[in-house]
Amino acid sequence: MSKVYILGGAQTDFERNWKKEGKGMIALLKEVLTDGLNHAGLTFDDVKELNKENRVACFVGNFIAEKYTDQGHLGAFLTEVDPAFYGVPSARYEAACASSSAAIDAGATKIRSGDYDVCVVVGWELMKTVESSVGGDYLGRAAYYEKEGKGIELPFPKLFGRLADETLKKYPWLDEQRYMDALARISVTNYDNAKRNPLAQTRRWFMSYEQASTRDTETNPLVGGRLGVSDCSQVTDGAAVVVLCSERFLEERDIENKPVVKGYGHRTAPMLFEKKMADNEGSEYTLPWTRQAALDAYRRSGLTVDDIDVFETHDCFTSSEYAAISAFGLTEPGKEYEAVESGQISFSGSKPINPSGGLIGCGHPVGASGARMLLDLYKQVTGTAGEYQVQGARNGMMLNIGGSATTNYVFVVGKE
Repeated sequence: MSKVYILGGAQTDFERNWKKEGKGMIALLKEVLTDGLNHAGLTFDDVKELNKENRVACFVGNFIAEKYTDQGHLGAFLTEVDPAFYGVPSARYEAACASSSAAIDAGATKIRSGDYDVCVVVGWELMKTVESSVGGDYLGRAAYYEKEGKGIELPFPKLFGRLADETLKKYPWLDEQRYMDALARISVTNYDNAKRNPLAQTRRWFMSYEQASTRDTETNPLVGGRLGVSDCSQVTDGAAVVVLCSERFLEERDIENKPVVKGYGHRTAPMLFEKKMADNEGSEYTLPWTRQAALDAYRRSGLTVDDIDVFETHDCFTSSEYAAISAFGLTEPGKEYEAVESGQISFSGSKPINPSGGLIGCGHPVGASGARMLLDLYKQVTGTAGEYQVQGARNGMMLNIGGSATTNYVFVVGKE
């Protein structure tokens, strides 16, 4: 089985509103693919030449363009970006917020099997095409819509508010104030990290600990159970590209020092939130299948949590990042607050989480988040993350979830 390497990639500026710019899907894809291929040392002509030998394929991650942009059949739309994609195998992959992780998984599998030498993965979402209330309803389709989304205002804040409730219920020794304080600190950390990231949506935003820890106020209203606006990720337009390749391709091009995908995990939990909570009764973990995906990635990579220098996680809400801390193995389940209070997961801590700003700080164009996380791991282990570089990072791990932690993808990226 061939190893899977990351050649490079690109991310759009998540601060941008493409509708206000008068631009749509094709402009977004053309910009990010041009930048992504260029960063990987490739051109559209290279794609054309590789396709003549059936050595390249494309994988598109997107959740719900049928609603946001009235368009499906998204894999084929790369042919509208450039004629170089004529004839190139391409298809769209969907797994809610983990859509581009599903695309990464498919591309990596094709390289491991020897089917292709170069796989171009692009994840994207244009979400500012509609009002937030309409968009919130669209996103409800990442849950069991008829039972958990239809007719419910802002269904996902409510679902992850329930995760906060269930966390407190599962660990009776966990003081509510301590837990809510940890969630506030997670929010502030992600906003602070975003200020170092020139492509982060909130790099010019303000979030203080006082504001994040004081919910149900004019500046931080409640949106789902105990969770306030400060606990939520962003509505974002954006795209990210990562270019994967085989060892043979690197040797042909005499390319060295590219990071490798060392391991992965992929697990699916019950669709309904209530069934997830019933399923976790025999486990120490609130989200046992998320934990299992991390364990699978550790096993496949041959690494342990001690070997991981930096993490990118799916902080769609602060309650999901809190659960991820023990899923990664940084603390025992129920004691995630220890990693927050000690500063272990802060930018200067021993196990920083989301130096990019995460979904709360960097932004969350749903179909792009998995690809963006993998790109940020690439940056970290190649020492090219700029102001948000974690010094000495050799191995990184990411967790990308879809729905209410229904689809769980974990990837480990590192130096050989």
